[in-house]
Order: sequence, then C-alpha cells, then structure tokens
Amino acid sequence: MRRVLVTGASRGIGRAVALAFAELGDRVGVHYAANRADAEETLRRLPGSGHALLSGDLGDPQAAQDIVEGAVRTLGGIDVLVNNAAAAPSADTRHSVTDVSYADWQRIWHRMVDVNLLGAANVTYCVARHLIDRGGTGSIVNIGSRGAFRGEPDFPAYGASKAALHAFGQSMAVALAPHGIAVTSVAPGFVATERQAPKMAGPGGETLRSQSPFGRVGTPEEVAAAVLYLASPQAAWSSGTVLDLNGASYLRT
Repeated sequence: MRRVLVTGASRGIGRAVALAFAELGDRVGVHYAANRADAEETLRRLPGSGHALLSGDLGDPQAAQDIVEGAVRTLGGIDVLVNNAAAAPSADTRHSVTDVSYADWQRIWHRMVDVNLLGAANVTYCVARHLIDRGGTGSIVNIGSRGAFRGEPDFPAYGASKAALHAFGQSMAVALAPHGIAVTSVAPGFVATERQAPKMAGPGGETLRSQSPFGRVGTPEEVAAAVLYLASPQAAWSSGTVLDLNGASYLRT
C-alpha cells in the first residue's frame, strides 16, 4: 500500500488518477483548490479506506507546504506525488496578445505560472524533502501538456508553464535519483474531461477529434493508466522522460 498525493483531484484527470491508485489498494490524498463538492464526490468514489481530503491554493507557497504536511499527517506519509493541479485554458484565461489588455496579460501570466509551475515546484520540494528525510524512495509524476511543444497562441502562459514543468521534472529526475526518487512527466493532448464536455458537443468537437488519426480525443482513464505505470517501481528507469499521450495528434522530433 502506497500513500499518494494527487493535486487537483476534484474531477477530470485528477479524479481518474486518484481512482486508479485507490483501485490498486493505495491510500490517496485528494487535493482541491475551491470545488469542495466535486472533491468530496471523488473521495466518495474511492474504494478502500484511509483516504483524505486536502484543500489549498497552490498559487500560495505556504498553502503548498500545508497541503503536503496535511497529507503526511493524514495518510501517514507520502510515497507518490502526482502534480496535476493547474490553471487551465478557459474563456476566462484566454490571453491572445491581440485580444487582452496589458493588465489582464500580467494577471493571467502570474496566475498560470504561480499554480502550474511554482505550485508544482513547491509541492515537489516538500514531498522530496519528506522522502529524503525519512530515507524513503518514491515517485513524482507531473501532468504536463502537448501544448508545451506545439504552442498555445491563445494561452501562451499555459504552454510556457507546462514546458517549464517538463524541464523542471527533468532537472529533478537528475537531482533526486541518488535518493531513489524517480521523476517523470506526461504530456496529454486534448482530453475529454467533464469541463470539456460542452466543447466536445459543440461545432468544434469534430475538429478536435480529427486532430488524431484515431478520430477521437483522449480519456482521463488513459492518462491515469500512464501515470500508474510511471509511478510504479518497474518504471524507475524511465525517470526523466516526458511521455506523449496525444494519439499521434502531434509528433515532436
């Protein structure tokens, strides 16, 4: 039985990851920022016992530390960290250079970098120090994005923050390997989460499906399956990798 902290686990990819670990018999810390009702629903769906609900805004460095300390206290420790929480692309966070004011540009950039990069970095630091101080091995998996490679013209801060998250993960893979801690990232393409349901049902849904030669988009469960493998002891030799999960919709060289 492992102790697993999943940030941003109230729904979508985070919920699928939390469920996948719990179905293996692991104890899961379900983190959320604001949507307590959805996080409680995730918690309710988890099989097994000993799971925990943890709240906090990862854009706040103190909150990041408090979340890790709360997970250590309620789960009895942390063996696996999944950095999934993010300020995601939406109508409210669109910030094309030609469409937003300088003030909104600054606000959205700061928010996305604070949560997507610095929040993940702060949680990683706290979990890594916990593992090192107790002399334990473990795994850290970052949820990045295809957008880090192909570009996000309407959400440049999102693409940049995810590219930086991938690079941060590789730096940590080198730094933490001597301590038996593997660090990897996954880079999903478009995923059919609850939040994306209106977009998939709308006129742009077919365009999204056609991006992949499979003629569909990804599922949260497919991302969760990759996370399970990368977090397993058998995947330790994959440390440092960034795994593309986009159905061949974008091939990088």
